[in-house]
Amino acid sequence: MGPGGAAYADPIQAPGTDEAEWRGWEGWSRMERYALPEAGRVVVVAAHPDDEVLGVGGTLALLAAAGVELTVVSVTDGEGSHPGSTRYSPEQLAGVRARELRDALAELGADGAEIVRLGLPDTGVAAQEDRLAAALAEPLAGAALCLAPWTGDVHGDHEAAGRAALAAARAAAVPCRLYPVWLWHWARPGDPRVPWERAARVALPPRAVARKRAAVDRFASQIHPLGPGPENAAVLPPQELAHHLREWEVVFG
Repeated sequence: MGPGGAAYADPIQAPGTDEAEWRGWEGWSRMERYALPEAGRVVVVAAHPDDEVLGVGGTLALLAAAGVELTVVSVTDGEGSHPGSTRYSPEQLAGVRARELRDALAELGADGAEIVRLGLPDTGVAAQEDRLAAALAEPLAGAALCLAPWTGDVHGDHEAAGRAALAAARAAAVPCRLYPVWLWHWARPGDPRVPWERAARVALPPRAVARKRAAVDRFASQIHPLGPGPENAAVLPPQELAHHLREWEVVFG
């Protein structure tokens, strides 16, 4: 419920679940461990620059350290994160976020990753789903694994990107696993809306967690206000970032 008892139409805008509640959940121990590829190339699809680091940044650090090649596909440039900003135009923000992604990947030890920017409209990926699936065919050819946004994340761009990646990966005979981003905000431990039976964990050693923290800090446009006023407010406040700085990450099969 929002102010005055009104219901929130968008679960992402509603108050979220505290990270302490997630950390106390006994369900983590029931998740199987996910075995990452030790060679080849992994394609990571992200609806917006920062999704891949928030969802699987520690995993990317592990893959990079193992010498696995990485291709990062930015479906949109994230230009719609602050639609009313008085500091940046959408075009300027797109450039800022592209630079932040490059810097974040360097923090993960993945500065050699190939970055593919598709330039689809932020908040409009669902209308371009077939086009996106076709565009993913080339980067996915011959890949060992595809990591993409979870199709139940309750964010239209994330879900459409995940569906397109699944379709493209299936056509290319590439295994695909889906990573959540907003799930930790709107869901609760054991939430029946979440397919926990298909969830697996990637354990992150301290070095990978430290690299991920440093990478997340590179997304200044999302974790700090762009300027005064609500139109420049941070998209990812500390209580939201806490969900993404655990010693493990989750993917769905």
